[in-house]
Amino acid sequence: MPERRKARTGTVSGLALMTGATAMAAVGGGHHSVFATILLALLALGMAHAFTVEIQRQAHRRTGRWDRHDVINIALLAGWAFVALTIAALPYPSFSVRVLSLLLTFSYTAACAYFVAERRRAIAGAVRAPAPSASVMSESSPV
Repeated sequence: MPERRKARTGTVSGLALMTGATAMAAVGGGHHSVFATILLALLALGMAHAFTVEIQRQAHRRTGRWDRHDVINIALLAGWAFVALTIAALPYPSFSVRVLSLLLTFSYTAACAYFVAERRRAIAGAVRAPAPSASVMSESSPV
């Protein structure tokens, strides 16, 4: 069933940022207890799932073409990947923060590729399935 919601710009980027920030808090947040670290890691995994679902929802919208919202979503995800790579390249963070930053870089890059692939698939599906004609709709409606 195609998604009927309107295009949104901030949801994909916001979920990406919240997922990365939660994972960063779990890894480099200071002196957490083991329970707090595990809880933050599980929260980050749940947010990663919500992030993936939101990418699918935004990619499978009804519009049959690329929109400016799509370009903005890709640009924001690419920007977060660049920021994560920059953090990994800095000499100041700890080793665990650098490793997580590299993991986030690859994850955000994969999210960009996934969004593009899903959006292209949705657009190709919209082109293949023609809209019902007005005569078919008028015959089935009771008057």
